[in-house]
Amino acid sequence: MTSAFSKLLDNLQTITDAGLYRSRRVIDSPQGINLQIDGRSVVNFCSNDYLGLANHPTVVSAFKAAVDHYGVGSGSAHLICGHSTAHHMLEEELAVFTGRERALLFSTGYMANLGVISALLGRSDTVFEDRLNHASLLDGGLMSGAKFKRYAHADVDNLTVHLKQATGSKLIVTDGVFSMDGDFAPLKTLALAAKDNDAWLMVDDAHGLGVIGNHGGGLLEHDGLTQRDVPILMGTLGKGFGTFGAFIAGSDVLIETLIQKARTYIYTTALPAAVAEATRASLKIVIAENWRRDKLKALADRFRLGAGQLGFQLLASSSAIQPIIIGDSQRAVDISNSLLNAGFLVSAIRPPTVPKGSARLRVTFSALHEEFQVDQLLDTLDKATTRHKA
Repeated sequence: MTSAFSKLLDNLQTITDAGLYRSRRVIDSPQGINLQIDGRSVVNFCSNDYLGLANHPTVVSAFKAAVDHYGVGSGSAHLICGHSTAHHMLEEELAVFTGRERALLFSTGYMANLGVISALLGRSDTVFEDRLNHASLLDGGLMSGAKFKRYAHADVDNLTVHLKQATGSKLIVTDGVFSMDGDFAPLKTLALAAKDNDAWLMVDDAHGLGVIGNHGGGLLEHDGLTQRDVPILMGTLGKGFGTFGAFIAGSDVLIETLIQKARTYIYTTALPAAVAEATRASLKIVIAENWRRDKLKALADRFRLGAGQLGFQLLASSSAIQPIIIGDSQRAVDISNSLLNAGFLVSAIRPPTVPKGSARLRVTFSALHEEFQVDQLLDTLDKATTRHKA
């Protein structure tokens, strides 16, 4: 082994010793609340398939029918020969769903965030990011070459100080629902700050779209905000919609600019047309079946009540994401493993994904869960945390 790779091996050992080593689990079943892992069945409490659509029969049937029509691969980038009728129809339907002029599909949420920020900003501009933003938003800001400012989490006053000192084009970037804490960004006050300081506001509502709002329109619907208030909206399709991919929605000028300048759109293969057709089917379910959102909220409320009674340290989340703060990374892993041995899959989230000293169990709910499963999880959590005391 060369000296360079010996250093990599040493780095891996350091990660392991700190309780931060990441491992993959191999799933041998469709996505859902019941998974097969290593030959045994577990109840899944760590998926982002919030509405339970990843294996919905209507969505699966739409995918299979589209494979028969379009085949498996899209063949090329959107701007060459990869943009099908299915892609085009989905973009138009997502624009209507989000109340915007147009929408543009990207292969992943990560690529959407990298692409839009880099397309809009250059070295003479400034990007302002919430300190707890998703890694893709942070990386997009850094890759744009713009001046990079991070403001205290959800602190609009702190943001405003930075805004007043900036020059050039100004872009405020925030998650809608923060993926590791489950709390909501203060979008109304952020929109006002953007307007007062001649800045754009971009919201990544990956964990809100489909899940939050009376019609699943996400945090913007929840707060009554429009394209005028939030000119740049990013949404993913692999969470509430249960499929794969992402999109940017906004004005005609924004979308045309991204088609011309977003490198992660121009220089990558389009997602399969069959995925687009499956998403069109899931979008109809998202709009029509309000009971999924109602049930999801009821399950999260039930969990919060029980967890509070048991003395768990919860964060201020009213979303489907309900983190339990453990603190120590190794203890979080130990509790997660105990839960798995008892038949419950709950991820331990550790630094650098979350700040040092705030390792947690990230519990997420699906509309397919039942109340008795929430109660069983709480009982098992109580036993596991007692077994692995701080």
